[in-house]
Amino acid sequence: MTFSLVARCRASGMFGVAVTSSSPCVAARCGVWARAGVGAVATQNVTDPRLGHLGLTLLAQGFGASAVIAQLVEAGAHPDHRQLAVVDPDGRTAHHSGAKTLGRHAVSEGDGCVAAGNLLANPSVPEAMVAAFETAPAHLAERLMLALEAGLRAGGEASPVRSAGLYVVDRHVFPICDLRVDWHDEPIAELRRVWEVYEPQMADYVLRAIDPTQAPSYGVAGDP
Repeated sequence: MTFSLVARCRASGMFGVAVTSSSPCVAARCGVWARAGVGAVATQNVTDPRLGHLGLTLLAQGFGASAVIAQLVEAGAHPDHRQLAVVDPDGRTAHHSGAKTLGRHAVSEGDGCVAAGNLLANPSVPEAMVAAFETAPAHLAERLMLALEAGLRAGGEASPVRSAGLYVVDRHVFPICDLRVDWHDEPIAELRRVWEVYEPQMADYVLRAIDPTQAPSYGVAGDP
């Protein structure tokens, strides 16, 4: 019921996850597993969010992507039901799709990224996502958005998607981008709209956290 892409930006060192699903609130379960300087994890299909947390813990301990996947499969209950993808601090990727992964499923790996999906309309969806991600000379969040859009154009899920999320970390413990659409007839288009509203202000919000004396004024009383 989901397709996603996890990635590391070679130029900036940022990590991020983009995800969409026919289920509601997909980003609450699958889209927040990235940590600055550590890596990113996708856990989907019959989702166990604990595997996202464990994956980041293992990456922080120095395990590479392949070793993390091996330990998640060994440690987690019901690995046959899980679909997992990991990118580590060096941009290496690994993935797992259990024998009970739902419907038509596929995975594609690229330069510092890996896309995975289940219950897909066709198996070319992850490959299209990776191609879009790799050819976009843009901010990581924009490249992730382009990957989601490419996956949808390639056929997307067998059922209409209803939720989507975009999560990016840079140098700090907080994300620089954490956007989600929890239920919508066109969640990827709506996520694009929200991203285009947020993107011009993104750097200012980071600066306000790090050094408010150098940040631009809010302009409107009561702005966050």
